[in-house]
Amino acid sequence: MMFLALVFYRVTALPEEFRPWIMANPLTFIIGQMREVLIWGRLPYWVGLGIYTLTAMVVAWVGYAWFQKTRTGFADVL
Repeated sequence: MMFLALVFYRVTALPEEFRPWIMANPLTFIIGQMREVLIWGRLPYWVGLGIYTLTAMVVAWVGYAWFQKTRTGFADVL
């Protein structure tokens, strides 16, 4: 996962055809923002972080709702 999340390289180091696949990784944005703040001393992209946070909250809520709905069958499957 670290090699697919831009921990060791920047997105500009990749060929154009691979960039959409790398940007689909949820860790890519967070690592890029961390690099901007810690290495380059720039402010984070607050709008992007807000959208990321809202999306993460929606995904967590949908996962929780799905788990609550299918809770009785989990013991049988596991």
